[in-house]
Amino acid sequence: MSVVTAFSADVLRIDAATVARDLQEFLRDTVFYQLRRKGLVVGLSGGIDSSVVGALAARALGSDRVIGLMMPEADSSSDSERLATSLAREFGIRTVREDISDTLTAAECYRRRDDAIRTVIPEYSDGWRCKIVLPDQIRQSGYAVFSIVVCSPSGEQRRARLPLDAYLAVVAATNFKQRVRKMIEYHYADRFRYAVAGTANLLEHDQGFFVKLGDGAADVKPIAHLYKSQVYELAAYLGVPNDIRRRTPTTDTYSLEQTQEEFYFGLSLQQTDLCMFALDHGVAAQDAAPAIGLNPEQVVRAFRMIQSKREAARYLHAPAAVFNAERPV
Repeated sequence: MSVVTAFSADVLRIDAATVARDLQEFLRDTVFYQLRRKGLVVGLSGGIDSSVVGALAARALGSDRVIGLMMPEADSSSDSERLATSLAREFGIRTVREDISDTLTAAECYRRRDDAIRTVIPEYSDGWRCKIVLPDQIRQSGYAVFSIVVCSPSGEQRRARLPLDAYLAVVAATNFKQRVRKMIEYHYADRFRYAVAGTANLLEHDQGFFVKLGDGAADVKPIAHLYKSQVYELAAYLGVPNDIRRRTPTTDTYSLEQTQEEFYFGLSLQQTDLCMFALDHGVAAQDAAPAIGLNPEQVVRAFRMIQSKREAARYLHAPAAVFNAERPV
């Protein structure tokens, strides 16, 4: 473990040109020679991460060897498809649009979710919108219990704490979305002998902000070592459209607009970047706090939250356990 003595936001700065060059070489070698595939499938969400992966893939392999999939559903923001289209146009990526709403309806994704919400808010029905959120775990003490936020057709908002069973039911239902999208991605990968690209950055990969065998599944994950701040630097270098770079990171999973901060990380993404860097490089909370914009006690809470999420993510990262007949029991 290295120790950073002068801690500031500059510790996250990268040489974007060098990083882009190295990642493009990595993608060419991995796709063409290690995996022996002809190209890459990238799910384009209109977000910064998938846009950077799409741009890298087009530059590394040639835009004619990249398929950009847009997979909207009933709860998707219209901005997602618009921004994904602008990215594809900028880099010459061919796109395919697959609306997965009917598939999700057939799997009863929406019905299962709504039934779980109605155990807490019985009047929740068609035309209502929802999201789940966490309390501020850094600036307030107490347990991290998810709440459901709903909005009626008339615009009235309500919020209620979610019991564990209801929370698990909502998440299990919405996880259909990521798994159906990954099924579509592998369909096109099989159809054209392509590989599937993952789009998780370091925060998402490390902290378990993905669905197992959903958006966590991929053949190559080119930006899983980059902090979110570094992804933005790389996006600027690659020429990702400004509208995408200015977009607030969102889950785009629930019908009410929801940031990644309120759903999972609890801090701004730059603050989470800096907390994780400080924790992993032996920077004391009191030394890191001024650059992060928190007090030392809050930084300690952030360190604990990061470590807790890492423990929970072990299951998500774990491959299937296979019995070894030669190992003594």
